[in-house]
Amino acid sequence: MSRPAGRVLTLLELLQSGGTRTVAELADRLGVEGRTVRRYVDQLIDLDVPVESVRGRYGGYRLGPGYRLPPLMFSDDEALSVLLGLIAGRRAGLTTDPTASETATAKIRRVLPRHLARRLDTLLDALAFTDRPAAGDTPDAGILLTLADAVRHHRPVSIRYTDRDGRRTERTLHAYGVVAHAGRWYVTGADARLGEDRTFRLDRIADARTLPGSFEAPADSDPAQRVISGFATAAYRHEVTLRIHGTAEQIRAQLPASVAQIEEDEPAAGELEAAPATERWLRVELRAERLDWLPPVLAALDRPFVIERPDELRGLVTALADRLAASARRT
Repeated sequence: MSRPAGRVLTLLELLQSGGTRTVAELADRLGVEGRTVRRYVDQLIDLDVPVESVRGRYGGYRLGPGYRLPPLMFSDDEALSVLLGLIAGRRAGLTTDPTASETATAKIRRVLPRHLARRLDTLLDALAFTDRPAAGDTPDAGILLTLADAVRHHRPVSIRYTDRDGRRTERTLHAYGVVAHAGRWYVTGADARLGEDRTFRLDRIADARTLPGSFEAPADSDPAQRVISGFATAAYRHEVTLRIHGTAEQIRAQLPASVAQIEEDEPAAGELEAAPATERWLRVELRAERLDWLPPVLAALDRPFVIERPDELRGLVTALADRLAASARRT
C-alpha cells in the first residue's frame, strides 16, 4: 500500500474514534501539512465516506452519519473485543437475530490477519462457560427499535400482544424502559387503558407503532427494578412467607430480588436474642409454582428461619432434614 493511501486509511481510523479532530491535530498524527489533510478528506468524501467540516475556533473534521455503514478499521484488541462481545451476547440471548450475530462474526473473522485469527481460535478452543446458552426467544429488531425510540421521546406506543395463555390483545403503552434479563427482552411501562404498570416480553409483541402525543414518566421509574419486582410478585400457586435471621446480603445470595422480597421484621417472644447490628430478623415473601426447591435453598442459606406459610413447606423441610440425618448416620 502506498504511503498516501495508508495515510488516508489512518485518517479514517482517527475520525472513527469519535469527536471532532482539528486540522492541526490530524496533520501532526499523519506527519503532513494542513493542506494535505484537506486533500485526504476530499478523497474520503469521493469514496462516499460522510466526513463533515466543523467551523469555528475548535473546528475541524468529524465523521457524520451516512446512509450506509462506513468501512470500519479495528486494532487487534478492538477486533478481539467485538468478536468476544458477539459470542457472549449470542450465548446470553442479547441479540435480535442469532443468524445475524453468526454472520457478523464470520465476516469479521474472515478479514482478520492470520496471526490474530490464530490467537482467536486458540482462545475459543480454551474458553469455557459456566452457564448454559440462553434459550429465550429473540425479539424483532424493528419492534425493539420502535420501543426504544418511544422510551427516549416519551411517546405512546400501540402494541399487539399475546400473553402466556394465548390471548391476543391490543394495548397502548407508556414505555419506561427496555430491559434484558436472563436471556429475554422486556419492556416495562404503564398500560394507558388500565392505568397500571405492566411488563411485556418483547418476543410476544407482534407489532409496535408509535402514536401521537407524549407522556411524563414517573420520576422514580427504574425499569430494571420493576421487571425484577414483577417476577417476585407474579401470581403463582404458592405464597410463601418466611422470617430469616441474618443480613439482606446473606439472604440475597440464595434468594435474589427476582425471586423474593425482603423487609425488616421484629423477633417474636422466645426467639433468638438480639444479634450483631448487621444481622436482624427479616421478613421474606415469595411466590412459587412448586415448593420442592425451597428446602435445599434454606439449608444452603444456613440461617435461623421461621416458616409462617404455607404449612406444606414445613413438611418438605422436615423430610429433607430426616434424609440428611439418615445419610449422615450411614456407614
